Amino acid sequence: MDLVCLDMEGVLTPEIWIEFSRVSGIPELKRTTRDEPDYCKLMHWRMEILKEHGLGLKEIQAVIAKIDPLPGARQFLDALRDRAQVVILSDTFEEFAQPLLQKLDRPTIFCNSLVVSPGGELTDIRMRCKDSKLSTVRALQSVGFETIAVGDSYNDLDMLLASKAGFLFRTTERIKADHPQLPAFTEYAELLSAITEALS
Repeated sequence: MDLVCLDMEGVLTPEIWIEFSRVSGIPELKRTTRDEPDYCKLMHWRMEILKEHGLGLKEIQAVIAKIDPLPGARQFLDALRDRAQVVILSDTFEEFAQPLLQKLDRPTIFCNSLVVSPGGELTDIRMRCKDSKLSTVRALQSVGFETIAVGDSYNDLDMLLASKAGFLFRTTERIKADHPQLPAFTEYAELLSAITEALS
């Protein structure tokens, strides 16, 4: 049985931190996993910047509440779920993801969680497991699923390469150049067609 594993940010929704950077006026927070492959390092760096500016979960959630899925993402996801079982594998946090999931008709998501102080400061991250995307894909494969994966960043590459088929979506030129064996798409219709072919 095939299972399609999708990254969330950059594939279905805008990058939360880029949007928060724009709204907060803190340009350093534009840095994402397209720039820094080490996700834990990136998150602890972000938390230090938030602390310096006196910002916490409340301010981030207020920005997320105004973010909509990427244009065409909901229609793509609905069409894909007509063809296959779909799960979102994301390094985001449940405290961030919930408003966005509601706008996508509540797909299943495996993600992480935050440690938040009583005052709302982000103090740590609680990763679901080590190398969560790759570990999850391998676990799914171990119980009889064949996986097809879609992502856009460095932290997606392992799950793409470990899957029966892996696709890049709206990624960087550098990632495309470094991984020419992974088909890269910019339009949902093309991506849906490629996934459909991989499912057959």
